Amino acid sequence: MSQSLVHTEGESNTSPVRKKWLEETSGEKSNPLLKRDAAVFLHQSLSSPCVSTIAKAEGIWIEDLDGRRHMDFHGNSVHHIGWGHPKLIQAIKSQLDDLPFAPRRFTNEPAVELAEKLAGIAPGNLGKTLFTTGGSDANEVALKIARAATGRFKTVSFWDAYHGAGFGAASVGGEATFRSHIAGPLLPGAEHVAPFACYRCPYNHVGPETCGLACANMVDYVLGREGDVAAVIAEPMRAVPYVPPAGFWKTVREACNRHGALLIMDEIPTGLGKTGKMFAFEHDDIIPDIVTIGKALGGGVLPIAACIARTELDVCGDFAIGHYTHEKNPVTARAALTTIEIIEEEGLVARSEELGTYAMSQLQDRLDDLAIVGDIRGRGLMFGVEIVLDRIDKTPGNDLAEKIYYACLSAGLSFKISQGCVLTLSPPLTISRTDLDRALDIVVNAIREVA
Repeated sequence: MSQSLVHTEGESNTSPVRKKWLEETSGEKSNPLLKRDAAVFLHQSLSSPCVSTIAKAEGIWIEDLDGRRHMDFHGNSVHHIGWGHPKLIQAIKSQLDDLPFAPRRFTNEPAVELAEKLAGIAPGNLGKTLFTTGGSDANEVALKIARAATGRFKTVSFWDAYHGAGFGAASVGGEATFRSHIAGPLLPGAEHVAPFACYRCPYNHVGPETCGLACANMVDYVLGREGDVAAVIAEPMRAVPYVPPAGFWKTVREACNRHGALLIMDEIPTGLGKTGKMFAFEHDDIIPDIVTIGKALGGGVLPIAACIARTELDVCGDFAIGHYTHEKNPVTARAALTTIEIIEEEGLVARSEELGTYAMSQLQDRLDDLAIVGDIRGRGLMFGVEIVLDRIDKTPGNDLAEKIYYACLSAGLSFKISQGCVLTLSPPLTISRTDLDRALDIVVNAIREVA
C-alpha cells in the first residue's frame, strides 16, 4: 500500500499492535516484493522498509497485491482529484505524443500556459513563477529569492513545521525527524519560534475571542530583535491539522511589513482547494510575498511544484536560483494544467468546503460525549480527531490512537496519525457523500470501541 496505510508518526517498529496487525494481514503475493524492496532501497524513517504493497489506485481506493482495498484518507496530500482521474491520464498520454520533453532553455506552450494559469488563480500580484520537481526545492527557491531581494540571510520559521527534506528546507523546518540526523550545523540564520497551538493555549479555555495572539506577537518580537531577517516562512494551516487563531496571519503580515521581511507561505499540502479555498491563506485575508505549491499540482501522477512570487521580486536574472532539468517539462506542466482544470470544472474547492463542514459537524455530534476525544479540528477536507487520556489536561493518548488506527485499517480505511495522537483525515476532494459517510462510520465506531 501507500506508506499511509501502516504508518503513524512516532510509532515504534516493534509496537505490539503493529506486529499483530502485520501478522494477521501478511499476504502471499505481497511478502516476496516487500523482501526485494528491503534488500535494494536505502532504509529511512517513515518510508523504507515498507510494510505492504500497492497494485492498484483508483478514485479514493488503493489495493494491494493480495486484493485488500482501503479508502485512502492520506495519499501523501497529492490525491486532490483522486487516483487516476481519466481526464488527467488522457491529457498526459496526448502530451507524450505531442512533445515529451523540452530542454531548459527552450520554452513550450504547456509550460507558459501553466505559469499564466497560476498567475491567474493566485491573488494579488503573485505573477512570477519557477517550476521545480518537488516542494522542498520550491521552498529553497523561495528562500534564495528572499535573500536576493532583501540582501539579508536570516529566516524565522516555526518549530514542528515541515518544509521539505532538502538541506535548506530541513533547516527552516522544525520536525526533529528531518533535522536530528544531520551532523554539524544546519543553514545559518534559521531562527525558530513556537508554533500557534490554539488547542493547548490557556486562552482557548475561555473562548477564541480572548486570544492574546502571543504566538504572533513573538514573531514580531524576533523580527524586531534580529533586525535583519529576510523572510518568515510558514504553513498557513499546519497539516497536523492545526488552524491558526483569528488574526494570527494579519498580525504576522503586518510585522513583516514593519521590519522589512518577506512572508513565504508553504501551501504544498494545503493549496489547490484542500481547505475549502484555492489557497489556505485566503481564509485569513492576507497575501504573502511568495507562495509555494506542489504535491497535488501533478494530479497524483507526476512530480511538479512551483514557487510563485510577487512580480516585483523578479530580481534574480543575473544568477541561477533553480536550473532544474525538468524546469519547463511539457508533460508535467500539462498534468498540472489539467489538474487545475479538473478542480475548477468539477467545483472541487467549494465541494471541499461543503463536505469538510459536514464531516466536522458529524464527528462533533457523534463523539462529543467521549472523554478520550480532546478536540476535532480542521478546514475543508483536511481535518483531525485528537485522542487524549484526559480531556481537561489533554494528555496525548498515543496508545489509544494506535489501536483506533489499526481498527480502522481492518475496516478498510487508511489515514495518518500526526503528533502521535491525532487521527488525520484527508480524503480526495472528489469523494462522494456516501463514501465519506462510510469512512466517518468506521472512525466513529473504532473510537467508541476503544473508548
